[in-house]
Amino acid sequence: QGKAKRATEANLKEFEARRAELEKQQAEILVAAQARGEKLEGAVVVVAQKAGVDGRLFGSVGNADIADAITATGVEVKKAEVRLPEGPFKAIGEYSVEVALHHDVVVTITLQVTGAA
Repeated sequence: QGKAKRATEANLKEFEARRAELEKQQAEILVAAQARGEKLEGAVVVVAQKAGVDGRLFGSVGNADIADAITATGVEVKKAEVRLPEGPFKAIGEYSVEVALHHDVVVTITLQVTGAA
């Protein structure tokens, strides 16, 4: 029994060390997301797309287009981080878009979809 108890204690110490390491990693990820969020909060991003005279786009502006436009400003954003609950934009205009950089860090940017020449 003494051997089993020592093995259990060793496993517990190993588990605690691993848990502390994982918590540290998650804290670093959160701090990085907060830093990106501060840079993005309230940003205005412009995406130009071909459009007809009525303002409808030939195609649409989706999360990949928005992520690329944000990344071009110097803050890297993945397309999975751009939330478009109503789907891609299909008309010229100004829209509010949420960017979820972390489950605790969600920022809102302004997207301006303009007609390309």
